[in-house]
Amino acid sequence: MKKYHIGPVPKQVDTALVEGFTKVEVATIGHFRHRGFVHHSIAPVVEPTETIVGTAVTVAIPGTDSTLLHHAIGSLRPGDFLFVDRLGDDRHACIGGGVAFAIKTAGAIGVVIDGPCTDVEEIAELDMPLWSRGVSGITTRLNDLGGAMNLPISCGNVPVMPGDIVIADASGILVIPIDEAAEVLEEATARQARAGRNKGKIAAGEKLGDLSGASRLVNAALEA
Repeated sequence: MKKYHIGPVPKQVDTALVEGFTKVEVATIGHFRHRGFVHHSIAPVVEPTETIVGTAVTVAIPGTDSTLLHHAIGSLRPGDFLFVDRLGDDRHACIGGGVAFAIKTAGAIGVVIDGPCTDVEEIAELDMPLWSRGVSGITTRLNDLGGAMNLPISCGNVPVMPGDIVIADASGILVIPIDEAAEVLEEATARQARAGRNKGKIAAGEKLGDLSGASRLVNAALEA
């Protein structure tokens, strides 16, 4: 039985989609979409200062082993966004300063680990956005246990397919199937253009509940 299962290298996301989503906040999409948001328990070690957008590349590795992760880094391209499924392990850190440096050098724009990392100070110095489930001083080894690369995984309670588009900022990480991306971008762009439109009115004394319609709903319920 094969230990390693490796899918084809995914096509990278079209540059027009990348450029479009960099102008949109993750929370703007969260106003109308519910699927694809990586659980907030996977928290930033280094968070981006702006919206970053890339192509999902996936790795799944078991407990104590990071053999396939080391191999996969050699296939990363500028613009890739690496997702690491730890298959339930929350004890062993698969990425520290040295591995993060290799990922950064390959051109990846971000990393999400469904498990802990280590060497937080070194990772922060690299200024590469990285999210993990906490920190651990116990690391993985090259135990040659097997794993999967560029195949479907789960990360932060979200299915991730190689080639999905990833949008991330200080508010979180969103994974969108590529065939849904254009429609999401159209709606997000329109909503982003309307963002903050009530600030001037509120500053002038108008009430948020009146502007949003919330007070009308509350008053109607009270009068019923």
